[in-house]
Amino acid sequence: MKIRSIELADISRYRGELMGLAIIFVILFHVGLPREDAFFGLKRMGNIGVDFFLFLSGMGLWFSWTKHPSLRMFYLRRFLRVYPTWLFMACLYYIPDFLNVNLTGHSGHSMNIIDLIGDITINWDFWMHNELTFWYIPAIMVFYLVSPFYMMLIAKNPIYRWTPVIMIMWCVVVEYITPLHEAVGHLEIFWSRAPIFFIGINIAEAVKRKETVGGSAIWMIVITFVIALSSCLFLEQEKHGQFPLFLERMLYIPLTFTSIILFNQVLRHTPKYINKILKVFGALSLELYLIHSHFVLDYLEQTDWSYWHKFVATTVISLIFAWLLQTVIKGIITPIENRIK
Repeated sequence: MKIRSIELADISRYRGELMGLAIIFVILFHVGLPREDAFFGLKRMGNIGVDFFLFLSGMGLWFSWTKHPSLRMFYLRRFLRVYPTWLFMACLYYIPDFLNVNLTGHSGHSMNIIDLIGDITINWDFWMHNELTFWYIPAIMVFYLVSPFYMMLIAKNPIYRWTPVIMIMWCVVVEYITPLHEAVGHLEIFWSRAPIFFIGINIAEAVKRKETVGGSAIWMIVITFVIALSSCLFLEQEKHGQFPLFLERMLYIPLTFTSIILFNQVLRHTPKYINKILKVFGALSLELYLIHSHFVLDYLEQTDWSYWHKFVATTVISLIFAWLLQTVIKGIITPIENRIK
C-alpha cells in the first residue's frame, strides 16, 4: 500500500487548529494533579503547548515578513496584537497584587512603584528573578524583536539557518558552565524555547512552497515521535524533579515537529465541527493563556473537585472571559490597524 506524501503546507493549513490544541495542552498542564496519578507524566508534558506556539509563531512571522518586509509595520502589527491585551491583564493582576487586595489571594510580586511599572510594562521580574506568572509574553516579545534581523540574515546567508543548533549548545553551556549559570541560568525557560521558535522560521519557506516529504518518511516520523514521547513520559512520571528541565525541552524539539506532522494527518479526517472548535481555541489562545491560570484556575484549585472537573470548568469559564476580552480589545485596536494599512 502506497502511503500518501506528507504535505508541509498542512502546517499552515491547520495552524489555527494546532494553536487550539496547544492552549488546551497548556491548560491541562496547569491543573494540579497528585504525583502518584497515572496521568501525571502526560499532564506534565502539557507545557509542550508552548513549543507548539513558538514553532507556529516563528513560521507565521516569516509569512508576515516576506509579505510586508517593513520593520515599522512588522513591529507595529506585533505590538498591537499582543501588547494591549497584555497591558490590560497585567494591570488587572499586578495592581491588586501590589495593593495587597485580600480577594486576589496573592501579593508581593511588585515591591514598589518602580517594580510595579516594570512588571506591567515589560514583566521585568521575569528577566531579573525568573518570575514565571506570565513569562511567555516577555519571551515572545523578545523573539518578535530579533526575528526580522534573523530573517534578513538567513535570506542573505542561508548557512545561518543552523543557528538553532548553536542555541541548543548554548542551553547546555548555560546549565553546566558555572559562571554563566549563575549569571543567566535563571532564564533557562527562555533559552530552551529559543531553538524551536527559530526552527519554525526556518521551515516556513518550505511550507510556503508547498514542499512534500515522501510517504515512506512517516515511519521515521513515527519512530522519532515514539522515542521522544516515551522518554519524556518516563522522565516526568519516574524522574520528576531529578533532571535539568532543559534536557526535556531538547526532546520537545523533535517531539513538537513530529507531533504537528501527525496531528495534521489526523486533522485531515476529523469532523469539521471539531476543526472549528479547535480554531476557536486557537483564535483565543493569547487571551486564554493570560486568563486561565491566575484568574480562574487558582480559585478552582481551592475546591475538592477532580482533575477533569477543574479542567472543564477552567476551560469553559476562561473561554467566556477570553472572548469578552478579545472583543473589547479588538474594538479599540481595529480602527488603529485600519489607519496604518
